[in-house]
Amino acid sequence: MKETNDDIGRLQGRGGGRVFGHGGLRLVILQLIADKPCHGYELIKAIEDRLAGRYSPSPGVVYPTLTLLEELGLIAAEAAGTGTRRSFCATPAGHAHLAAHRQDVDALFARMDTPGAGGHGLRPPPVVRAIENLKLALRMRLARTPLTDAQAHAIAAVLDDASQRLERIE
Repeated sequence: MKETNDDIGRLQGRGGGRVFGHGGLRLVILQLIADKPCHGYELIKAIEDRLAGRYSPSPGVVYPTLTLLEELGLIAAEAAGTGTRRSFCATPAGHAHLAAHRQDVDALFARMDTPGAGGHGLRPPPVVRAIENLKLALRMRLARTPLTDAQAHAIAAVLDDASQRLERIE
C-alpha cells in the first residue's frame, strides 16, 4: 500500500470533494484501531469528531476499507461479543505497517488537527452558512424562470464583485 505525504485533500463537507488522498483513510482507520479496538460506526464517529463535524466518512467508504485492511492482514475481527457489530484490532503486521509509515500517519493526524488544513478551523461556521445561502439563492433564482441576458450579466457582476472584495480582505 503506497501512501503519500499529501493524504488529506480538500475538505468540502458532506457530499463534496475528496477529504483523504490515496491511502490516507486506510492509515487513519488503521491508527484509530491500533489506538483502541473498535467497530465501523465508532470509526465514523471518531473521524467526524476529529474533523469537528465537517466531514463524516460514509459507511460505504469505511466498511470496504475495513475489509481491505482485514484482507491485507493489518487488522483482525475480535471475538464476537453481544450484538452484530464486529470490533477490529490491529495485528502485529498492522502495527509494523504503521511504524513503517509513521511520518505519513503523524502528518495526517497533524493536518486533521490544524486549522485551515482539513481540521477544526478549515471553514468557520459563519462562512459555511454564507456559502450555503449563496448557493441556495442562486439555485432558486435559476430554477424560477430563465434569465434574460441582462439578468445573467447582473448576477455575474454581483458574483465578480464579491470575488474581488474577498480577495482584498486581509
